[in-house]
Amino acid sequence: MNTNTHSTTAGDFQMQKTAYPILFAVAVAHLFNDLLQAVIPASYPILKENYGLSFTQIGLITLSYQLAASILQPLVGLYTDKNPKPFSQLYGMLFTLAGIIALAYAASFPVVIFAVMCIGIGSSIFHPESSRIAFLASGGKRGLAQSIFQLGGNAGTAIGPLLVAFIVVPRSQHHIVWFAIIAIFALFVLYQIAFWYKNHLNVRSKNKMEIVLPNLTQKQVAVSVGILLIIIFSKFFYTASISSYFTFYLMHKFQLSIQEAQVHLFWYLAASAVGTLIGGPLGDKFGRKYVIWFSVLGAAPFTLILPYADLFWTGILSVIIGMIVSSAFPAILVYAQELLPKKLGMVSGLFYGFAFGMGGLGSALLGNLADKTSIEYVYHICAFLPLIGMIALFLPNLKKK
Repeated sequence: MNTNTHSTTAGDFQMQKTAYPILFAVAVAHLFNDLLQAVIPASYPILKENYGLSFTQIGLITLSYQLAASILQPLVGLYTDKNPKPFSQLYGMLFTLAGIIALAYAASFPVVIFAVMCIGIGSSIFHPESSRIAFLASGGKRGLAQSIFQLGGNAGTAIGPLLVAFIVVPRSQHHIVWFAIIAIFALFVLYQIAFWYKNHLNVRSKNKMEIVLPNLTQKQVAVSVGILLIIIFSKFFYTASISSYFTFYLMHKFQLSIQEAQVHLFWYLAASAVGTLIGGPLGDKFGRKYVIWFSVLGAAPFTLILPYADLFWTGILSVIIGMIVSSAFPAILVYAQELLPKKLGMVSGLFYGFAFGMGGLGSALLGNLADKTSIEYVYHICAFLPLIGMIALFLPNLKKK
């Protein structure tokens, strides 16, 4: 295994310790950020009714948001790899705040598109730098650090629909503006993180830090990255069918109210948060390749059964699927960061961006499919997506330091 020459100093030693306060702070910031993002799909039933939207238009809303969130992320990461910006996350949250206010008072479908794109831009700035901070604060426990970071995001994604169900649904779209308070809290947390990050960068500039490179050829690294992106495709295409259309599916198939359907969605998303917390440490202990393989392919039996289940078993299966599928992403991201340890921002931005992009494309295509067929047919087709996870068998085992 190749390493760069390094020196051991007091600053070096301090940076090798796991900074748990920062990890939890960045997880809280991730919770706030993804909670605000979750307001978008959670509001779909309201937007569909207020603007008379088709499923295709619902998919276009998701696609617009996800494209704004995906295209910029690798570029932001690539730029900040060379020019770190400790306070950039604050600017991203200001975009999100503007998008939430615009969505609350949107008077037309184009304004809705504008609002979700602002939220997407905020997300594209937030994720690469936050993921880098989690990596730097890990003290070597990279899977655990990413799991804590991802737990915050998944918790926010789970809480968002629940808050929309009880704050916005009984009243009106304008009540989305209350979520601006969460954006203000997020700005405060990000302000504290920025100072730690700035100090960390100053310490790093004074100490030569070790960078551990994988014992792989450039071709093996490129192929491995390609395999991971294919797995991201299968994972986020499937999760798009849940996050965007699960409430509609439950309302159509089981005649549930919006609030009842949102509660079921919450349990799926809460299970995803638990799976995220488990996946990273398991990857640290047993190897990320095996966690990735189990997480994506292991969900297949349950996704294949889901379209045929009654309401009770639909709830049970959705929880199991959420827990298994979500455990993959921390392992995938850390595996990719270990493949390209000198390009943490670019790698984080690429994988978050591609994930958002696949989620958006999946939502748009599945919405169009639902309009042409039925919402239930969508779940029959998506049930086979996790089988693509078999490609994880071709990932090499990364040697540990």
